[in-house]
Amino acid sequence: HNSTFEHFLRFDDTTVTMMLPAIINPHPGILAYNAFQAVAITGIHKGECENPTPYSKFALTSSTKRGNSPMVPSKMGMLIIYVPATIVAFIYQCILPLFRDDIVPTIAGWLLLAHFAKRDLEVLFLHKYSGQTELNASRTIGFYYALTTFMIAIVASVEPSVKETQIGLALFAVGALGNFYHHYLLAQLRSSSNKDSSKKYVAPKRGLFEYAAAPHYMFELIGWLGIAVASHQLTGYLTFVSMTMYLSARSFLQNQWNKDKFGEKEWPSSRKNMVPFVY
Repeated sequence: HNSTFEHFLRFDDTTVTMMLPAIINPHPGILAYNAFQAVAITGIHKGECENPTPYSKFALTSSTKRGNSPMVPSKMGMLIIYVPATIVAFIYQCILPLFRDDIVPTIAGWLLLAHFAKRDLEVLFLHKYSGQTELNASRTIGFYYALTTFMIAIVASVEPSVKETQIGLALFAVGALGNFYHHYLLAQLRSSSNKDSSKKYVAPKRGLFEYAAAPHYMFELIGWLGIAVASHQLTGYLTFVSMTMYLSARSFLQNQWNKDKFGEKEWPSSRKNMVPFVY
């Protein structure tokens, strides 16, 4: 297994290196980060359910609980969340290799760049926003995504196997397309609801919204799994698990919100949170 940023990742304890599988980077700093990821995973789902991150439709409720926190327009808040990671991925994939021979663009790095560039474009041109988002929440999430992007980039395999490449690209493509399609449905819903001033929120319809509250989260996770497979690194897989815990909690909250907001006819209680017929 070869990874980029060799000066940073060089670790001379051959015994430790030989004892660990290739999926685990032996550098002490990376191992410490992986340990932090593993510990954090244990509390993500419960923490998010009990105290939702204050953005989207949960912003008002959460900000009320947290006191007077600076607010920004929702579109600006979402750009603060996604743009830093896009910049990190672009610099790592496109700029640094021009100046350092030990930094080589990776498939996982390109997928990260594509993921966050897609999110930026959706924020700018697809989604319809209203309301505000807590600035501190946007900064925190933006920092997390930027750090995650950097950590995956520096350990990602330069030459994953053919099978890993094919599976990673296929998963990412399915995830990105499915996520975009359901984001498009939500945007169309917001456009139609804006024409009717008497009803601000409308129950999502079409696609997998007929079966679950947040199928776009499911597809986002499929994309993250593709990135993990292409990275051939524990860091990528722990990121996928972290995102699964987080988005499964958000989808639960979204489903509960829908059930409270809409009647049984508009939103049947049998609908799942994220994965149709499963969860």
